[in-house]
Amino acid sequence: MWFLRTEEPLSLEDPMSSRRNPLSSAAFLIILIKVFITLSLTCHPAEYLIGSECCPRCPAGSRVETHCNEYRSTSCLPCMDGTYTDKASGLEQCTPCTSCAAGSGLKVKRSCTGTSDTVCEPLQGFYCIYSVGDDCETAQRHSSCGPGQYISKHGTASTDTECSDCSAGTFSDGTSPSCQPHTQ
Repeated sequence: MWFLRTEEPLSLEDPMSSRRNPLSSAAFLIILIKVFITLSLTCHPAEYLIGSECCPRCPAGSRVETHCNEYRSTSCLPCMDGTYTDKASGLEQCTPCTSCAAGSGLKVKRSCTGTSDTVCEPLQGFYCIYSVGDDCETAQRHSSCGPGQYISKHGTASTDTECSDCSAGTFSDGTSPSCQPHTQ
């Protein structure tokens, strides 16, 4: 907050005349009110601030076509295919949908809609190493067991394959869930 400090009392009187100029004091008051409103303007949660106007937000699944002004409300357009907005906003562009890249070990679990992003899951033979909610963002191929090991626990969509060493007198090529005894 700022204050005007002067050595002499502030006067809105015209120095050339002894009578007060009501237009000047009214103009000063209007300017002071506009400055205060601009400095302290906060919009209702269902609105967004653009310039010095609080405009109604566009609903989820749409974007702002034109912002509101003193004569009209916000106008909205639906998100185009391949884009979305998951909550009411004052965004002028919808967010591009996430791609579940097979080259990254991912596939689509739930397709993108106008109001929600794509949800990805790991491909067969992969497991998720980084997820947010039920969306897998990074997947990795299941580990392979080597010769002399057996698969003690098969990998799932959320866990890697676990391998164990064969005991003495047994063998495995690493692809089976148990070791076989050596022939005598």
